Amino acid sequence: MVQHENKQVDLKQLNSLALAYMGDAVYEEYVRYYVLMRGKTKPNQLHRYAIHFVSAKAQAFVLKQFFDEGILTEEEQAIVRRGRNAKSGTIPKNTDVQTYRYSTAFEALIGFLFLANNKKRMEFLIEKAIEIAEEKKGGASK
Repeated sequence: MVQHENKQVDLKQLNSLALAYMGDAVYEEYVRYYVLMRGKTKPNQLHRYAIHFVSAKAQAFVLKQFFDEGILTEEEQAIVRRGRNAKSGTIPKNTDVQTYRYSTAFEALIGFLFLANNKKRMEFLIEKAIEIAEEKKGGASK
């Protein structure tokens, strides 16, 4: 339960797409910070580099790695399942439906942790996601 201005919101009942909406924004902010700290400063350079982290393919790959490494709690796995099964009504442009759903699930997880004010866990998973994405693209992490 999260309290905000006299309203209580049960995060477990919140729509998965709403969680993903929040998670997308939060993850994007962390990635933008990371990219800037890597010394990228030109807009085109920033965008191209950030795509390695925020694309549906990258996020789906990261989530699969999380499962392979067994780092998600049961509660987090439940959030991911809900996010993966959410019907968005939109058709992905640059990826297949399954990849898009896993990407949405990743964003829902980040959104859930953010809204639950579990910043330590959220930042751990974001740092791990960035590390995994860096390794996948062949760059050195940090």
